[in-house]
Amino acid sequence: MVALPSQLFYNTMIPVCLWFISRDRKNKFRDRREEVLFIDARNMGTMIDRRHRQLTEDDIKKISDTYHKWRGEPIDGKKVEYKDVAGFCKSATLKQIRKHDHILTPGRYVGYEEEEEDPEDFQKKMEQLTAELEEQMKEAKKLDKEILRNLENIGYEG
Repeated sequence: MVALPSQLFYNTMIPVCLWFISRDRKNKFRDRREEVLFIDARNMGTMIDRRHRQLTEDDIKKISDTYHKWRGEPIDGKKVEYKDVAGFCKSATLKQIRKHDHILTPGRYVGYEEEEEDPEDFQKKMEQLTAELEEQMKEAKKLDKEILRNLENIGYEG
């Protein structure tokens, strides 16, 4: 299952999901009969104009290599082990799929990409946001005074 980004096809703007179904019961590399590979490629590609997105060669290779790793097939003549990547791919068992009521949306299984937070960045962001909030509160006080003055000018006394 490969979830692709929106605006990829000229005849529709919605995202699509490709299902690859195989009856191949004999894989000389690895038996994956009780598993489904989910790939979430919705954030891949680059906009080629304001209405159309295109997958790059690197994007296509990443998706293809992930599939071949999952199948246990060599890539560029080398054996490379498949690993789940949070936010991109997950090999889910049929038991896991049953647990999700057979919903086959890749995003449900791959989860979110983990982002490391830099405590220094957080501190800088917090200082910046606090300074902005202080300025906005000062501006709010000025505006409140101006509103009251305008109300007094039209005869309203509070």
